[in-house]
Order: sequence, then C-alpha cells, then structure tokens
Amino acid sequence: QVQLVESGGGLVQAGGSLRLSCAASGNIFSINTMGWYRQAPGKQRELVAAIAITGITNYAGSVKGRFTISRDNAKNTGYLQMNSLKPEDTAVYYCNLIQPYDLKGMDYWGKGTLVTVSS
Repeated sequence: QVQLVESGGGLVQAGGSLRLSCAASGNIFSINTMGWYRQAPGKQRELVAAIAITGITNYAGSVKGRFTISRDNAKNTGYLQMNSLKPEDTAVYYCNLIQPYDLKGMDYWGKGTLVTVSS
C-alpha cells in the first residue's frame, strides 16, 4: 500500500523560504510522475508543480520562477523548494503520484503540511 508523508511546513514571513519533503513508501516504482498540490481554506486543491522520473518539470504560473520541484528516486523522496514566498501561497500542501490522464492525483492523499506566509 502506498503511503505519502509530507513535512517541512511552518510559519514564514513574506519573502522567506521553506523546503517541503515527501517521503514515499510502498509500490511506487512504476508511477512516472509525482507532484505537489496545495489547498487554501475554502478553495479547490490545485496542482502547483510536477516532475517526471526523467526529471522533466512543470509549474503553475503562480509559482514559476519561485518554486523548484525535485526528487531523489533512490531515497523515495520528493521535495518542493519554495522561495520568495507570498501571503497567497498560504495553504496546506500535499504531495501525490499522478498519471498523465488524470492530473487531479491518485488516491494516495496524506495529511499534508501547512504553510502560512505572513505579510
């Protein structure tokens, strides 16, 4: 059974940085792509970054140039480096495995990690 555990969130001032981690366990080796999602209170969850096993990445326009997604396949761990944080980045952040035909993510949602950016 696949399990995903996010960590690294916290409270940070605008302009600051955080690095989120996603520890994965279970049978994930055949899944090509992983991503980071976020959900602000009262809003829909959105995909902010994705990375294929080849290293190819894609980002939402709102985070492009500020966030960097990466993965260490040997450690079964994904990362999201977040720089130049803005108050509108405040959300619960989740990692997940995704397939190209369904970018909403597979049914492996964890508890997420809360990122709060103060103005």
